Amino acid sequence: MQAGCPAAAPTRAIAAAAVFLCCALPLCAQDVATATRVDAAKLRRDVSVLAADSMEGRQVGTPGSARARAYLLRRFREIGLQPFDASYTRDFPVQQRSATVTGVNLVGFVRGTARPDRAIIVTAHYDHVGVRNGEVFNGADDNASGTAGILALAEYFVAHPPEHTMIFVAFDAEESGLRGARAFVATPPVAKSAMLLTVNLDMVGRNEKNELYVAGTYHTPALLKLVEGIAVGAPVKLVAGHDRPGLPSGDDWTNSSDHGPFHAAGIPFLYFGVEDHADYHRGSDEVERMLPADFHVRAVETVLMALLRLDREVDAILAGGGAF
Repeated sequence: MQAGCPAAAPTRAIAAAAVFLCCALPLCAQDVATATRVDAAKLRRDVSVLAADSMEGRQVGTPGSARARAYLLRRFREIGLQPFDASYTRDFPVQQRSATVTGVNLVGFVRGTARPDRAIIVTAHYDHVGVRNGEVFNGADDNASGTAGILALAEYFVAHPPEHTMIFVAFDAEESGLRGARAFVATPPVAKSAMLLTVNLDMVGRNEKNELYVAGTYHTPALLKLVEGIAVGAPVKLVAGHDRPGLPSGDDWTNSSDHGPFHAAGIPFLYFGVEDHADYHRGSDEVERMLPADFHVRAVETVLMALLRLDREVDAILAGGGAF
């Protein structure tokens, strides 16, 4: 999540605007069966590699960022995502205090079988805040968790092609002001009119209360019915909120991560994430502190449930209809 746009602290009372949708524990048999769609071992491996000390906090324009990007490029190829114009990389300038560095977004897609001309954008930022006073900030939850999540989702949809094209984007420079997302929206690989909505993952790796928030339904009320339907069978407690004006400072997440520039361009969004925890933007945001250990896979499975429903019924959903 972007520095300077904090979410509510874990001890803060949940904003009145939030709506609890479902408490899904214990899992029913159907939930247990669907949970196998996300490969837990690969998910853990990806987040562990991205949050390793060797990545030096993945700050934009650094050697650590380049190492993380090389790993992600290898995973894009292994998964079988298709590149636009023969390249997964899309460069953009990032002005820093004393110099301009190059940010690099990574973009791949799965072509839709029925509506390849219409796209759902699935995003997460892979950068973090780097090294501070000699301490590596590994950013396991923020946002190696979301980046590993979109790899798992991409792998699923390569194996099970969607009806609509799905574009998977690992954004750079989110922590520098959503620069990667702004660059993508300014020069997208497809027409803006073809982008139906974006689904953004930022901090989906841990929550002791088993809560996963989803923002965006205030701005696109038709999506609330989708979220309510997903919550019934979700393996986490799905909570809609953190997206309306008038909330205390930091509680409105409308512009707090990479979905913000899409929203500004009039593209609907769903943003999945957890509230801030004690390790947010600290050197202690490590893989070992992503607890409970299975929350991450259950959170990604919940996002997969949403994407599957969106792929089948997106026109009806955005029109306010659909059978839920």
